[in-house]
Amino acid sequence: MAQGRQHWFSEREARLEAFRWLHRYNTRRRHSRLGQRSPIVYEKASKVTSTT
Repeated sequence: MAQGRQHWFSEREARLEAFRWLHRYNTRRRHSRLGQRSPIVYEKASKVTSTT
């Protein structure tokens, strides 16, 4: 198997892994472009400071 590739035994298993990755990416992973905040934290802060 090539580096960085993974094999799943079922579609369900693959979908769960994708969901876990996306959840981590959007809720915990810090992004340098967002001031080292996760996208969720950044969006919440933007909503609080919005004047519209």
